[in-house]
Amino acid sequence: MQKINLNMANLDINIDKLELAAGKLRAISHPMRIAIIELLAQGKPLSVTEIYSSLHIEQATASHHLNILKSKNVLISRRDGKKIFYDLQSQSITEIIECINRCNDANQTI
Repeated sequence: MQKINLNMANLDINIDKLELAAGKLRAISHPMRIAIIELLAQGKPLSVTEIYSSLHIEQATASHHLNILKSKNVLISRRDGKKIFYDLQSQSITEIIECINRCNDANQTI
């Protein structure tokens, strides 16, 4: 674990944690991945078929985005027979998206 001590602010910065956070932010920084997160935020694990059908995209496209989100620990998956069901690792990721949306709403009223 690499840390940097900034004397002027007396802060300890954990570079490893910052890299993980940046990776998650990059993973959610695509409109289709945000749509997948919002779909899963409704609280029910969904199969790949349910996801791509709901979003009107190709199966390969859905799988590509799901793999990115899963590789950055935004999503979890479980297999049930031939189907794989996806769910959010944590509901906290939806709070980030909601915060960004509130920022957008505030900027539009200026």
